[in-house]
Amino acid sequence: MKPDYLWHCLENSDQVAEAACKEILVAAKSAIAERGKFKLVLAGGTTPEKVYRLLAKSESDWANWWVYHGDERCLPIDHKDRNSIMAAQAVLDQVAIPKNQIFDIPAELGPEQGAIAYRQVVADALPFDLVLLGMGEDGHTASLFPGHQHNPDELTHAVFNSPKPPPERVSISANALGNSQQVIFLVTGVNKRDAVKQWCAGVDLPITTISNNDMTIMIDRDASCD
Repeated sequence: MKPDYLWHCLENSDQVAEAACKEILVAAKSAIAERGKFKLVLAGGTTPEKVYRLLAKSESDWANWWVYHGDERCLPIDHKDRNSIMAAQAVLDQVAIPKNQIFDIPAELGPEQGAIAYRQVVADALPFDLVLLGMGEDGHTASLFPGHQHNPDELTHAVFNSPKPPPERVSISANALGNSQQVIFLVTGVNKRDAVKQWCAGVDLPITTISNNDMTIMIDRDASCD
């Protein structure tokens, strides 16, 4: 039994990226019309990067976009493996979003100081308009990993001992990620299939800690539990 979300099963990761791009642009137009700004949380990963490259070729009211990151690796500020660098190269440097409306996580400060510094940024932003999330093959999302315990009342977490390198990270909390008008999960690739099966079976995974009334899963056939 699939969790009671809106599931869109598409042929491949390119179609997932195209569908997500369209959904983001619709959400942006609606949020700006209703509230004057669009507050978007970005995910890391290869499928989100495809989405961002499509967005870079699109038209939107970029001046009213406000951009955040769901998590970040504790690496030097210009390191190629940072989510902020990938997002900047794929879209943020290509469109006219004001630089003071792009809020990178200062993970170069280390997990504890980075989390503390980003906490007020998140507090000022909530609720978000749209949160993009991926899922790892172990069921993690953002940098919320199986077996890790965090204070659920925190808006951001210092992450240590990540099972994927680097071991230190900063992540927005599950509660804060769920505090959004809309959440979209992007799930692609055959290596995600086992985790998707567990998700569909109700296994307690980090991805299941995200709670939102408007949750959409965009998944390709390689990852699908059908």
